Amino acid sequence: MTGTTPAPGTGTPLRVALVGYGLAGSVFHAPLIAATEGLVLDTVVTSHPERQEQARTEFPDVRLAATADELWSRAGELDLVVIASPNKTHVPLATTALEAGLPVVVDKPVAGTAAEARGLAALAERRGLLLSVFQNRRWDNDFLTLRGLLAEGELGEVWRFESRFERWRPRPKGGWRESGDPAEIGGLLYDLGSHVVDQALVLFGPVTGVYAETVVRRPGAETDDDTFLALTHASGVRSHLYVSATAAQLGPRFRVLGSEAGYVKYGLDPQEAALRAGGRPGPGWGEEPEPLWGRVGAGESPLTGGGTPVPTLPGDYPAYYAAIARALREGGPNPVTAHEAAAALDVLEAARRSAREGVAVAL
Repeated sequence: MTGTTPAPGTGTPLRVALVGYGLAGSVFHAPLIAATEGLVLDTVVTSHPERQEQARTEFPDVRLAATADELWSRAGELDLVVIASPNKTHVPLATTALEAGLPVVVDKPVAGTAAEARGLAALAERRGLLLSVFQNRRWDNDFLTLRGLLAEGELGEVWRFESRFERWRPRPKGGWRESGDPAEIGGLLYDLGSHVVDQALVLFGPVTGVYAETVVRRPGAETDDDTFLALTHASGVRSHLYVSATAAQLGPRFRVLGSEAGYVKYGLDPQEAALRAGGRPGPGWGEEPEPLWGRVGAGESPLTGGGTPVPTLPGDYPAYYAAIARALREGGPNPVTAHEAAAALDVLEAARRSAREGVAVAL
């Protein structure tokens, strides 16, 4: 079956090929695919012998392929291709998969430019195929909690949204993510920046202006490792977004200021750490203890007891692939479209220009 939708309620699981078994493939995609009812991890594509052995150990029934080219000759045996390989391969692999008649999930960033993302979206639409982008941070516990607070009007009119993905990694780790080669699409702006920009757009809508500062701080680093973005939304909200590998003291993950109250939340969603440690979705998945809950209040710092603790909703990365399964089986909505990803890339491209030229960029 290629490009067709199986009848609802059929017992045959959808067969998934996963291209890439590095961090994204082995930690995020493979476990989440395997945990999703109606999906089965059929094939893992990696040429790395140790990663092949890891995949075989973790999923004994999985088929292995050294290159993605091995998939296209048996496209009729697959129902979905997930691309979790290095960024520079996303567009060519997604293009080939779509041309082979296969629905596609691509890890973020889907492409290096918004034009490429829209080109992929147009190809998928012409072929009548699903093309989705893995923006898993839409299902972080703090993000889900904040969306609920905004929907309930708990903060009044939002004036400023501060969002941080900060780490303390004073020595570069190397690899393509830290490469200075533009073809690699590395650096924090396109890595963690893809998350914070996507979240800001989901919460507060289109952006009309972008200002950014990108810095290379660590000795031996080749691309941005400390980046700030200021976004002006058409709604009037201002988003201040920080992504850094050089933050010796980590700030709040969210600080959201409104006309009635603010919400401050420290700490990262626990799902990535759980997946890295070998945890798998089940009872209690995505929950965090009460001491880590954020606070809503006005006039006093949460660090000195100000505000009221707000229970953090459980994080829910499994919801992404559950939505993918429904989209393929029942024609349900695409959880993250390539057009949404292209809008985020418009912002990232404007940020790169802003940082390079030292100017604010209108969109």
